[in-house]
Amino acid sequence: MKRRDFILKSALLTSGIAAGAVLPKSLFSAKGTYSISGDITVKIPMPIQVVIDDVGWWSGEDGSSRQEPYRTGIKRNHVPADYAAIAELGSILGIRPQAAMILCEWDKFNILRKLPNSTWMGEKWDNSKWVGPWLEEAADIINRNKKNLEITLHGVGHEYWVDGKFSRAEWASKDGTMRSKDQVERHLDFYQEILKQNNLGEFPSSFVPTAFCHAFGKTVGSNISIAELLKKRGIKYVNTPFSSMANAGSVSNRYFGFDSGLITVDRGEDLLDWNMIGVQPKGVITGPVCGMHWPNLLNADPKRNSESVNEWVKLLKPYNESAETMLATDSEQFRVQLAHFGCTAVKTEENAIEFDFVNTDSLPVSYFEDEFFIKVKSASRLTFQSNDMKILTESSFSDNSYSYQLKLKRLSAAKKGGIVAINI
Repeated sequence: MKRRDFILKSALLTSGIAAGAVLPKSLFSAKGTYSISGDITVKIPMPIQVVIDDVGWWSGEDGSSRQEPYRTGIKRNHVPADYAAIAELGSILGIRPQAAMILCEWDKFNILRKLPNSTWMGEKWDNSKWVGPWLEEAADIINRNKKNLEITLHGVGHEYWVDGKFSRAEWASKDGTMRSKDQVERHLDFYQEILKQNNLGEFPSSFVPTAFCHAFGKTVGSNISIAELLKKRGIKYVNTPFSSMANAGSVSNRYFGFDSGLITVDRGEDLLDWNMIGVQPKGVITGPVCGMHWPNLLNADPKRNSESVNEWVKLLKPYNESAETMLATDSEQFRVQLAHFGCTAVKTEENAIEFDFVNTDSLPVSYFEDEFFIKVKSASRLTFQSNDMKILTESSFSDNSYSYQLKLKRLSAAKKGGIVAINI
């Protein structure tokens, strides 16, 4: 029996726990507790993170036929309202979508002339066309909505140019081979400098490789992995489809692995093609990431962006209400919850829910004392208490049954790698 699908076959509840329940006397045990069979389920829900690629372009044009970037491939330019759409989605759902940003068209001072393989113009780079008040307007939207929009590292120009011709992609070739260490470091430096130009805050803590060209671990010709270089910059999390990731066979967990201490998460397949705009999203999210590209959230008329946002709200909201899943409020909560979803074992012992953290605590990154969520469903009203766990929040509702979502944190006294419990 899979631990995340564990169904509590019997639970011993005190009379106070089952307040309001009328039970036959024949169920009264010698210990002064009631034994109820098959009416409780306990799950560590799979977190779902919303990740939006190719944010940051001002031109929407697909210029690939002229050795320019694909950009977002839509028939209009981008406007500040397109950033507001991301924040609106986050605000309605109470989450912080990741905006994986490309920054070359935010370059106010043409510093990318010194990084010629980052753009199609090379040393003749001229971004004056895209320098205007819209930069400050968009930056203001981003900075005022930090609770509902997280800048994520995507790239400077998305591709990699040599002698005026690009190859996919900026950080690695199509087979996942990392660009030279020097070039990776320089692209990271210039990305950070453009962030500073526009007062967009600290260097991001998450990374989405452009065109999903990426490798898990070291690649031919390099004695260091890109994960090691990213880690030095404060990156903690990589998001990319494992189906296109080189060395994916080295990942031990179905949904994630650790590369030089960075959690690398399988993005799976997006529900919509990269350049679809104003289209109702349909389909089923089968993994921990709801990936999309910026046009998928927008409308051909930016004044109608909210219509597209509301369609995504309709699709995503049920995943927060399901016992199996939850929408991650931000990337930090996502990483922690995913680690517990994948590694923490759950079982019951008489009147307790027990958690075995042996596998979780053996991960390269410590999630000891970090907060995570469980969902409990019961035919009867329950209360919860624990000497080993702090119950930070508790929500419940009744609909022919009682459903609870508990936010838990192990206390420092709880044995690391051991079993701790919540009494019910």
